[in-house]
Amino acid sequence: MSRPLPRKLMVINKQKISCNMLRITLGGDALQDFPLDQESGYIKLHFAKEDVLEGDIEQQLRSDDAQTRPTLRTYTVRQQRQDPCEIDVDFVVHEGGPASDWAINSQQGEQIYVAGPGKKKLVDVTADWFFLAADMTALPAISVNLALLPDNARGYAVIEVLEQADIQPLAFPENFELHWVINNHQQGTSLLLDAVKALPPLPGKPSVWLACEFTSMRALRQYFHADLQINRRSVYASSYWKLGLTEEEHKRVKSVDNLAEQA
Repeated sequence: MSRPLPRKLMVINKQKISCNMLRITLGGDALQDFPLDQESGYIKLHFAKEDVLEGDIEQQLRSDDAQTRPTLRTYTVRQQRQDPCEIDVDFVVHEGGPASDWAINSQQGEQIYVAGPGKKKLVDVTADWFFLAADMTALPAISVNLALLPDNARGYAVIEVLEQADIQPLAFPENFELHWVINNHQQGTSLLLDAVKALPPLPGKPSVWLACEFTSMRALRQYFHADLQINRRSVYASSYWKLGLTEEEHKRVKSVDNLAEQA
């Protein structure tokens, strides 16, 4: 028996939300059974390999050969709506990536296969204070987490973007501090870490949420674990990409790092 195909969704709308971020709205009948409340959950976008099976993505999807199957890219559900059923997916646009190229060139009515959603990774809203840090690839996920915080939440969010024009209006608690860092990655990967270290820890039990480039993530994780001595169970740290690597290469590096971290 052939495996079921991922959902085939349709491009409903396309919106430039900053100079380096593009929002694609996906919809269609296949979203009718998509679970509710999936904002910040991840999905897998499928892109056909043009040089395999004549570029036929449905043949590639049904193949048992991993080398034949479509290229996958992981993205976050930024917003979700019912009636009509739609999800928004935000793309950091850059040259040479299959997902970015697709988002830039996509047209209304175009279809794409999407798997998921995967498990959401949310901040612990019962903590005494919060520290969230992310780069632009995790801007959709950190935006959802900030909006979920209690109205009386205290703490910090530090977000790295490529340009000043990429700063977006976000919802966050009144007593929260939101800091933006501008880094086009020609200045190294330490700017996010430096901005985080400049903010003093608060009293009480923290909840730390980190999502960014691999090298930055490891440095931030080390800072909260070793320097601030925050319990590992209070720190969620994930790398969304690694400078110079494809998602497939990054996945392998990330797997080795996760094993070492759990040892």
